[in-house]
Amino acid sequence: MADRTYLVTGAMGCIGAWTLYHLVKQGERVVSFDLQERGHRVDLLLSEEDKKKVTFVSGDLTNFENVNNTFKEHKITHVIHLAALQVPFCRANPILGAQVNVVGTVNIFEAAKANGVSHMAQASSVAVFGPPSMYPPGLLANDAPHAPTNLYGVYKVADEGIAKIYWQDAKISSAGLRPYTVYGVGRDQGMTSDPTKAMLAAMAGQPFHINFGGKQQLQWASDTAQQFIEIATKPRDGANIYNMGGVITAIADVVALIKQVKPDAQVTMNETPLNLPDGFDDSELRKHFTVYETPFEQGARQTMEAFRSYLAQGRIKVN
Repeated sequence: MADRTYLVTGAMGCIGAWTLYHLVKQGERVVSFDLQERGHRVDLLLSEEDKKKVTFVSGDLTNFENVNNTFKEHKITHVIHLAALQVPFCRANPILGAQVNVVGTVNIFEAAKANGVSHMAQASSVAVFGPPSMYPPGLLANDAPHAPTNLYGVYKVADEGIAKIYWQDAKISSAGLRPYTVYGVGRDQGMTSDPTKAMLAAMAGQPFHINFGGKQQLQWASDTAQQFIEIATKPRDGANIYNMGGVITAIADVVALIKQVKPDAQVTMNETPLNLPDGFDDSELRKHFTVYETPFEQGARQTMEAFRSYLAQGRIKVN
């Protein structure tokens, strides 16, 4: 639609870069809002011609005036709020983590309210939940009790609560997604980035050790970005939060697939699972939206082929 302009916060991150990619491919007007105006993930996914179709804003999420001016100047109509410091960064700098992940979310809602934006999408996380021992067997329900075990999860609980208050007080509707292990080109940071790092290391002929085992749901970054666009574009009343789901996959099977693609891959893994349930029930998401779910083997093979190409072209490096 000619009158739509999407704001993507945290656009230089993995899901953010994929969101820019899909919005550009869909012919949408899009504004990237991030501390950096350019980033290596965007450079991998978008051609120079595609980048010309994006308005890149160097912005500080913790500065309300900065956020509000961006809404006003670019006539924002749709918001996909992805910006956040992930688990290791929140642990290393809790104050900055709270400023970005919590105050930043308040700033986005306040700017939406000030500029007449009535709906937004935001990223939550399965980190809002606790260890498997807290819950009954099987897929964890969408409304299961929160019990985060790290500050990142605590901040995400706060963000879910903030959304509820802005619906209650200002009638700004919202939809949030709780991804689990996102993988794909550009996933090079965060606690669950190891499967992607292992794929890249294998294609580069370098060893890699995945720091966890067990089973979990893996979501391809491309699908995750499209899911955020879907929930941003189709508003529903209320502050709605949805688990993302998918097939539960053993990390041992991830390693085996990497070795199928690259038989000489030197990938090992820790047997200890993450302190989270294996899987999350996404039936609430499926009830209201199209669900994007590329099979893991297909998404992983495409990711590794992309890495092979980028390495051959010198467009990506392995530390």
